[in-house]
Amino acid sequence: MLLVDLRDLQRGPVETNDQMPPDDPSFEGLAVELDGPLSIRGRLQATGEDDFFWHAHLSGRIRGACRRCLTDLNESLEADIDVLFSSDPDAADDPSVYALPEPLTKVDVRTAVREELALAAPAFLLCRDDCAGLGGQCGAGSNGGRCGGAGEEAYRRRG
Repeated sequence: MLLVDLRDLQRGPVETNDQMPPDDPSFEGLAVELDGPLSIRGRLQATGEDDFFWHAHLSGRIRGACRRCLTDLNESLEADIDVLFSSDPDAADDPSVYALPEPLTKVDVRTAVREELALAAPAFLLCRDDCAGLGGQCGAGSNGGRCGGAGEEAYRRRG
């Protein structure tokens, strides 16, 4: 449950364990491509009249291409997050606080999931730290050292 009713929070902390599919509208326009559902395990609790603290763990798989050789990659992503939600107007300008709309009846953690996922995902994927990239003459991946171009030369210097 990623949409928590305030009445449930009055009884104590609420577990927020759920999954979001990769095509969830919350991820639209995000530069992270999920390969399967994103699992969310967390706990939301009231910390004041207008404030709620959420500690959660995100886990899933992302896919993309190596930034040097363009090899397709599929990597795991794990992130622990701590988030403060508030409906206090004085906190609205604080970038570390997620503002809650009035009238406050529910806390929707999906906005935080989207932003925290974007922050946790690597900006660039690499197939390996010493990836030689693409060959300068043939354009093929140079990690195998096949074309004899600039990429292969760089690979030999590293190895």
